[in-house]
Amino acid sequence: MQKRLLGGTLEVSAVGLGCMSLSGAYGGALSMTAAADLLRAAYDRGVTLFDTAELYGPYVNETQLARGLGAIREQVVIATKFGFRIESGSSAPAGLDSRPEHIRAVVDASLGRLGTDYIDLLYQHRIDPEVPIEDVAGTVGELIRAGKVRHFGLSEAEVDPALIRRAHAVQPVTALQAEYSLWSRELEDEVLPTLKELGIGFVPFSPLGRGFLTGAVQPGSLDESDWRSKMVRFQGENAERNFALVKALQALACEKGCTASQLALAWVLHRGEDFVPIPGSRRLERLEENLAAADIALTTEDIAAIEGAVPPEDVAGGRYWS
Repeated sequence: MQKRLLGGTLEVSAVGLGCMSLSGAYGGALSMTAAADLLRAAYDRGVTLFDTAELYGPYVNETQLARGLGAIREQVVIATKFGFRIESGSSAPAGLDSRPEHIRAVVDASLGRLGTDYIDLLYQHRIDPEVPIEDVAGTVGELIRAGKVRHFGLSEAEVDPALIRRAHAVQPVTALQAEYSLWSRELEDEVLPTLKELGIGFVPFSPLGRGFLTGAVQPGSLDESDWRSKMVRFQGENAERNFALVKALQALACEKGCTASQLALAWVLHRGEDFVPIPGSRRLERLEENLAAADIALTTEDIAAIEGAVPPEDVAGGRYWS
């Protein structure tokens, strides 16, 4: 597996693993044994960046990583997140909370669940409008100086260029994590140029459009228990229109001798030398398919054809529920 640098300092595999699905985001949670086996299989195939959060489960996901990666802790990079208020017995967040005292408490709890004494990359999961970003960055900086955290990150699309600059001025930001794929390209106009200017790495989540760009999620195929079934891009006429784009991508992939998933991931990887996508997977065969995308070379003509097959203006529906 090729390596890439986030923020010019944090070396990780070119493709990481988004671990959210292991604790049940798209169906039932994997057992501790099954999750550990998949995590070790990812590492054995070259993955070194593993992305989790206290919210996933909640809490279960971090424990799964401890089980799967504990024996190789020094060889992997673990990213986790703070920023939500989580109430006992609820799987949904009860609101935002990035108060300094809450950040410190979350980090201590995450360290315990992960079975480690440091977090490689700590993201603010969502921006808290009640807490100045300078206070957030300063608190993470204190945790870095204390040795509990090594790198600071921001997460999601509401992170605008001005906010990135304010945070970066207090504590250097190593990476921004946000949704980015062929059907989610809103960050290209302002955010991505800001990251490039400041030397901040980019970690795209959902680089396969939450599975839709693979072609495996066909219109009407999702069970009601799958939260994607509530998202407008996956519903009705929107799903039909979007699936036509996927078919065009599949045709190009066939010509290239790869799958639509691999072509979509290869496109993300070619967008920047410090882009590190984190597709999720619950199955070994899908994991291997995704990792193989790092070896696909794309020409200028290939990229133009891919972007022509999935023009962002033709994607029907917003990212979530509107």
